[in-house]
This record gives sequence, structure tokens and C-alpha cells, in this order.
Amino acid sequence: MLKVQNLTKKFAGKDALSGISFEVDRGKIYGLLGHNGAGKSTTLGIILSMVAAGSGEVFIDGISVRKKPQEALCKVGSIFEAPAFYDYMSGWDNLKVLVGLSGRFDKAAATEVVERVDLTDRIHSKVGAYSHGMRQRLALAQALLPEPEILLLDEPTDGLDPEGIKWFRDFILGLREERGMTVLFNSHLLSEVEQMCDRVAIIRAGELVYEGAVDELRDDRPGVKLEAKPPEILGSVAEDFRGERMGEDRWVFPEGTEIPDVVRSLIERGAEVSEVTPVRRSLEDVYLEHSSLSKP
Repeated sequence: MLKVQNLTKKFAGKDALSGISFEVDRGKIYGLLGHNGAGKSTTLGIILSMVAAGSGEVFIDGISVRKKPQEALCKVGSIFEAPAFYDYMSGWDNLKVLVGLSGRFDKAAATEVVERVDLTDRIHSKVGAYSHGMRQRLALAQALLPEPEILLLDEPTDGLDPEGIKWFRDFILGLREERGMTVLFNSHLLSEVEQMCDRVAIIRAGELVYEGAVDELRDDRPGVKLEAKPPEILGSVAEDFRGERMGEDRWVFPEGTEIPDVVRSLIERGAEVSEVTPVRRSLEDVYLEHSSLSKP
């Protein structure tokens, strides 16, 4: 549904994007993960033709955004950066004005979408009285009114309380389940990406440093947090059992390894074992591994 090829971008002579490429299959939820300033919003801006790329290309359902932007982007609904509304107008009137700028306002469709985003009771109130969460729901209604095939969302849960984040997550998963909606969103919230996405890309300093299925990040090999002194004995025993260090005091061992055997070996060699806790490699581990790499 979406194909991004070798996007580059410079701001003030500095690389903001360096050859970003990825694909989002139809009906999948794809997450762009990275620190603030990593290049996530710039990538979305280029996809939406709101930011000019230095080079590269974007295709939506096989249509070039650069060559045929109107035809490609008519398939897209989006929330990009902070959604802007007329505070002195009602939510309903905002929808009429903003949707009318790009197409015909359909009252029946708007009523259905407003109900879907749970704004029916407040849609005729002035937007200036809306909470942050209500503004996000109004922005989501605006994004859905053109009946898009793909949603592009820029930090959609930023600033929401836990209840609002859960509502958003359930809503997006429902859209995918009921309508086969394709979704691309960027976020710095690791837990949201892990719970919602089929695939994830990690962007660091404008470079794609990891891309893969979320399920593939879950390493089923025995993992354990081991604290033992002296560290020389811990390292030697872990090496004997072909352990790989996951962090300062976390190790993962080949499938079939019996962790009690590892602990027994530590004690037999004179180590003082203070903690043995099972762990698994998570999206956070992958993110921290790649985000801490030195740029070549």
C-alpha cells in the first residue's frame, strides 16, 4: 500500500534523512520509532507532499506522490503535527469547513464518523472548550471522513492520558479489524508500538537502523538477569554456556540451556550469585541497542 524509496533530506546543510526505505503492506499497522529529531515527522511530511525530499520517491498504492500527488494522496487520511482548528467554531462546523476544502461534506458520513470517535455529545460545542483528547478525536474524525485507504498519524497519542492512549489503541486496532485499514504512525512510546504494530522501523539521526516484524523481536531463547561477583567468573561461565550479553547484567543462552546448570557452575567456581531473574528481549531492548550505536 505504501512504498518509500531512498528518501534523503537536508536542513541547513545537515542530513535529516539518509536513504530511508521501507514498505507497508495493505491492512497492516506499521510504526516508525525514534527519538525527537530522528526524522520521523520529516518522513511523514515527505509522504504527504508537505516537505520536499532531496531525493527518493514515495508510492501510495503504486501511484507516485511526486508525479501524481493529488491522485496518490486522495487515498490518504492524516494527522500531521498538532491538529489546528478554529476554536471559536463548533467541532461540527470545523469538520464542514476543513473537509469542504478538499471535497464535498457528507452529513450522513460525518454523523457516523463523529459517533465512531465518541464525540456525538460534544460535536456542537466550541472547539476552544475541548480537551486535548477531544481535539485528537476530532482530528481523527477529519482524517477518516474522506474514507481513506491508509492513515498516516504523527505522534497521535502524544499528551494523552493513559485512558486516552488505550482508547486510541483500541480504535486503531478496530479499524484494521473491521475495515482492513492500513496505518503508518510514528511514536516514541515503545509500549504502544509493541502492542499495536505488525512491523516497526527504528530511525536514528535520519538513518533506518532496524526494520522488521514486531513478533521477530521476541527472542524465545532463555534469557536471564544474572548478578554475580566477581564479574570475571560470570563472564567465563556465560562464555562456556555460549551466552550472549543483552545488557550490563542480562544474558541470553542457546535454546535448551538449563539456567540452573549455569547458576550451579557459577557457585562451583566460587562466584557469589545475588540475582537470577528470567527476562525476554523486548522492543525496548532492540530500540536501545540500535539507538545507542555510534554513527559511522
